[in-house]
Amino acid sequence: MRKLLIFFTLLFAISAFAKEKHPYHVGSVEFKYNEKSKTFEVSAKFFLDDLENALNDKYGKEIRFNDKKFKEQINQLLKEYCGEYLKLKVNNQFIKLNYLGFEEDAESVDIYLESSPIENPKKVETAVSLMYNYFDDQMNIVHIIVNGVRKSSQLNYPNRYLFQEF
Repeated sequence: MRKLLIFFTLLFAISAFAKEKHPYHVGSVEFKYNEKSKTFEVSAKFFLDDLENALNDKYGKEIRFNDKKFKEQINQLLKEYCGEYLKLKVNNQFIKLNYLGFEEDAESVDIYLESSPIENPKKVETAVSLMYNYFDDQMNIVHIIVNGVRKSSQLNYPNRYLFQEF
């Protein structure tokens, strides 16, 4: 799995220097359990142009990242988008994910969510299909971290389900 992390990091780094559109459609989603708050802190990272195109296509809108006039609209669209394409189930119970916001730079967008509180996560199931509405070659690298133990997997379209026990 370490090789996948290095590969993903290199893709983002290489894309910063590339003038053309990147040939890979890859994203990363991390579910990290916070023992203090008893919540999962969720972060997702995608190429900015890919996410922009996926949102514009899905909702029939013309939004642009890195343009302040679209920030409120982007927040609303990302909240809806994540609600549809990102799910969490812990100990056989669906857990609500609350959209917190996003950050962007010239190449990528980070999306942040937080779960409602859950005690003692042992069985963690995710459904991650972000970007699947736009790319049929999308690869999402998913990390689940509970009590300092990281389990990582690669999900390739159309596979969206991941199950881990801790």
